[in-house]
Amino acid sequence: MARYGKKAQEKVEKTMHEYKKGQLKSGKSGKTVTSRKQAIAIGLSQARKAGAKVPKKSR
Repeated sequence: MARYGKKAQEKVEKTMHEYKKGQLKSGKSGKTVTSRKQAIAIGLSQARKAGAKVPKKSR
């Protein structure tokens, strides 16, 4: 069984394109994201909000 849905994959892919172009900003501060892991986390977070199939955050 797949862990992530297709919608989640598309969100992360779009976020990574923004990250590679240097256009991805973080939440409240609005600073440019420099970490690849943070970019992926932002993409998954957006997918969760959009109702995509994404596992809960690990604690």
